[in-house]
Amino acid sequence: MKNIACLVLGGGKGTRLQPLTSGRSKPAVPLAGKYRLIDIPISNCLNSGMSRIYLLTQFESVSLHRHIRQTFNFDQFNGGFVEILAAQQTEGPGDDWYQGTADAVRKNLRYLKQHGIDYVLILSGDQLYQMDFRDMVRTHRQTGADVTIAALPVDRRQAAGFGIMRLNDSGRIEGFLEKPTTDAEINMVRTDPEWIDARGI
Repeated sequence: MKNIACLVLGGGKGTRLQPLTSGRSKPAVPLAGKYRLIDIPISNCLNSGMSRIYLLTQFESVSLHRHIRQTFNFDQFNGGFVEILAAQQTEGPGDDWYQGTADAVRKNLRYLKQHGIDYVLILSGDQLYQMDFRDMVRTHRQTGADVTIAALPVDRRQAAGFGIMRLNDSGRIEGFLEKPTTDAEINMVRTDPEWIDARGI
């Protein structure tokens, strides 16, 4: 798994978690005592054998930087790291801060084009889940896909809070809609529950 670079997105303002995010980004929110939300995706990476991790930060990131610096120290012979890529202004075009998730990734492509990196895993820094990414990488290789996305099904009531993908029978993405609200929009990206149940999702 040394040929995989993990890019963890440091999150935005986190208004839904106020007052916990007053003065800190969502990934820096404390969890179970000494832990922070950011520890979840980083632990998933490490437990999956992936130790080349970049953390993209911008908003209220001081406490997050401090936590990363104090928590993740690797043996210098291991080759692993958790490196912070804070938003920075540079010379030339695009000299502004991150303008969203895709822009944050684009502005750090030089780190992903280094020798020895064949795959890039992009993760949110503020979600609670446990996942072995080796299974997803194995599926990605077997199918020869250009991009593989991990997602969970949600019901109609929850759909308005997420980006929703429409899949065909083989699991290939055929459409995407950001936070659909009307019945017409939801029907555009609806996946048959029987298809989901048959695959044990």
